[in-house]
Amino acid sequence: MKILDIRAMRGPNYWSIRRHKLIVMRLDIEDMEDKPTNKIPGFPERLEKMFPTMIEHECSENVRGGFFHRVREGTWIGHAIEHIALEIQTLAGMDTGFGRTRSTGEHGVYHVVFSYAEEKVGIYAAKCAVRIAEALIEGKDYDLTDDIQTMREIRENDRLGPSTGSIVEEAIKRKIPWIRLNRHSLVQLGYGVNQKRIQATVASTTSSIAVEVACDKEETKNLLEAMSIPVPSGRVVYDEEDLESAMKRIAYPVVLKPVGGNHGRGATINVMNWEQAVEALHLAKKISRGVIVEKFITGYDHRLLVVDYKFIAAARRTPAMVIGDGKHTLKELIDIVNSDPRRGYGHEKVLTAIKIDAMTEDILKEKELTLESVLKKGEELHLKRTANLSTGGTSTDVTDIVHPFNVFMAERIARIIGLDICGIDIMTPDISEPLHENGGAVLEVNAGPGFRMHLAPIEGLPRNVAEPVIDMLYPAGSSSRIPIIAVSGTNGKTTTTRLIAHIVKTMGYKVGFTTTDGIYIHNRMVEQGDCTGPLSAEFVLKDPTVEYAVLECARGGILKAGLGFHNCDVGIVTNVQADHLGLKDINTIEDMARVKAVIPESVLPTGYAILNADDDLVYHMRKGLDCHIALFSLDENNPRIKEHMNNNGIAAIVENGYITICKGGWKIRVDKVVAIPLTFSGKAVFMIQNILPAVLAAFVQGFKIEDIRLALETFIPSPTQTPGRMNMFQFRNFTVMVDYAHNPAGFIAIGKFLEKIDAKPKVGIIAGVGDRRDEDTIQLGEIAASIFDEIIIRQDRNLRGKTEQEIIDLMMKGIRNTNPDKKVKVIRSEPEAIDYAIKHAKKGSFITICSDVVPDALEQIMKHKEDEDHFELNKEDIPNIA
Repeated sequence: MKILDIRAMRGPNYWSIRRHKLIVMRLDIEDMEDKPTNKIPGFPERLEKMFPTMIEHECSENVRGGFFHRVREGTWIGHAIEHIALEIQTLAGMDTGFGRTRSTGEHGVYHVVFSYAEEKVGIYAAKCAVRIAEALIEGKDYDLTDDIQTMREIRENDRLGPSTGSIVEEAIKRKIPWIRLNRHSLVQLGYGVNQKRIQATVASTTSSIAVEVACDKEETKNLLEAMSIPVPSGRVVYDEEDLESAMKRIAYPVVLKPVGGNHGRGATINVMNWEQAVEALHLAKKISRGVIVEKFITGYDHRLLVVDYKFIAAARRTPAMVIGDGKHTLKELIDIVNSDPRRGYGHEKVLTAIKIDAMTEDILKEKELTLESVLKKGEELHLKRTANLSTGGTSTDVTDIVHPFNVFMAERIARIIGLDICGIDIMTPDISEPLHENGGAVLEVNAGPGFRMHLAPIEGLPRNVAEPVIDMLYPAGSSSRIPIIAVSGTNGKTTTTRLIAHIVKTMGYKVGFTTTDGIYIHNRMVEQGDCTGPLSAEFVLKDPTVEYAVLECARGGILKAGLGFHNCDVGIVTNVQADHLGLKDINTIEDMARVKAVIPESVLPTGYAILNADDDLVYHMRKGLDCHIALFSLDENNPRIKEHMNNNGIAAIVENGYITICKGGWKIRVDKVVAIPLTFSGKAVFMIQNILPAVLAAFVQGFKIEDIRLALETFIPSPTQTPGRMNMFQFRNFTVMVDYAHNPAGFIAIGKFLEKIDAKPKVGIIAGVGDRRDEDTIQLGEIAASIFDEIIIRQDRNLRGKTEQEIIDLMMKGIRNTNPDKKVKVIRSEPEAIDYAIKHAKKGSFITICSDVVPDALEQIMKHKEDEDHFELNKEDIPNIA
């Protein structure tokens, strides 16, 4: 078997709108196409033996053991690989559960699709599942241990930490969109101007000064002491001489911790003698130059969490420990503790497995113990000097017993330091008593406190401490989103996107939009190129200045990774034509319609899907949508429009020469067609088809008719406003038009426009595209021969799989099919073809350039125009001597 391609979906996609995180593996099962699982000797038995827990896979039979039944009856190996990929993720602690396997239409080649929790784990699982299947087919032994551990390690390296993850999960519950900004814990919540950021539990609202103060333990201690907060006595030391001086004033036991440390790094508690103090000094100095030495306060270690300056939760923390039974060795006791199903690798479970590290070995050495020692029954031994959960410690929720004075003190401390999210470490014999009465003290104030101890304590109530963080970032009534209008379709989507962006900009919003020629922020191009994929959409949504997003979404990006957003407010499909067929296993126009349908399916329930009622495939997309529907049509008598109106729907039509909004039985005229520059005085009918959905989008977003009219009349088609979309250049004796038309539907639209143009000859500079089907390229030639008097065939820069001659031959075949006598010239270079056409242009001719690289073509034509204008100016400057 051979893996041909692996893609990771990250947003709404061709395979599922609601399940965004999917692996799509294109797999050639080769000769296994002729060997279903019931024809592979011993395969079902070996599979069941290796994965007994797969009994829970119901598959399409919807009963326990359903998948095993399918394997015994006979299914394709790709289907088995899908289930193996799901099961090994489950065994690694990531239960996902969705999968499907579909033929691509090519013999023996399948799409194996399954969900993932972490992308890199999903990709690993895809490759691993194929290896396992091959071993099962061949009857070879396969040890899963290393693969399961590898997946766990990948997950721990890539996943969000438990604190950040809990905040993101709370945001998801509230339908707040989020974007991970780096491979660590920097996360954006919300879009555009309404975004907030978190990094672990530090928020964009958190004061940088407060974080800096909290990270300086000495400064924190001084501030608290000055405000009568009980803190341990101590001082900062820098070397052994300082330490010796400090120890003459502070009696043992003491604590040593780095001035700039956090999360317990470099700290040593309960230091009882000089040797331990020196060792602790050198450990702390690995973190910071200065080291705090302070009195060790006896009692229990507590963490109080304050969010938005309000007390939220409290936990008592216990270092990793074992309790002797008089029988088992220390090593055996640690193994017993680690066998607790709640303990796991890293942060995969509520508790972390205890590791025997240098700190543990030092503690054993101090107590003259080894891993083979046996503790007395009931004897407790702490294996770590700190109570961090990440080193195997445990927590007990004590929120409900914290004394009111301690609550008051914690909230006051948060204000003193200035931290809106802070963890306050307190040592006290009893948290239910006021701190100043029982000898307790505040040890530290932490910026970015961990939430894990509160989310999943070993005893007591779990606390949803992420909830108040989201409440703080997005108070009641505030929005996390910005309006998103998504546009898809075969033709017209770029012009529609640009027109909508212009309308929105006219309304006073700061707009970000994406097109096939670039990304624009406030009408300024910030990225050039084809920017219609999910990364470009995210680029706009991550910009903190954008108030409105208008996003062109092409089929390539949808198939590669899904959409770059979870939901949109308006989703438009202009049309579906036979273009790009045969690519990425989209072989029919119905397949293409399914790709485009991802846009309306992603519309929010309160939003609108705007669909072309003149296109059967687009109109069919309305079925099953969970949102409002608006239709548009060039035919006011379209029965689909009339039925929609009878149901009190909203539509846009052309009637009596007007762009008109229909709302139920009422008509609202927006503007005359001939008054809108984009229609070229009504000659460019296909442009009207772009205007209708744009007007509808503006209307359903609540824009006033007079504002929409103003925007339509100020949207002037030009190289700047609509590059590559009917850009006209009037030379002295002829006209040049540049257009991006590159498929049959685009050529037909150009032909209808040229029918209304009084010019002769009509010259077309055209090219085929190498990755299109042969019949599509031949059809381009046939259409070109019917609309142009003379044809120049050029070549794209990227031939995309075919040779120049193959493309030329296909184009010529189409041209000769229509008119064997058509005048044709082949000039492979686009710049040379443009130069030739302009230099040899006949008086009254109309040259249409279907360009591959629009910016270069426009620049070249404008240079010719400047040369002509300059020549005419020079003639006018010559004095009339006669």
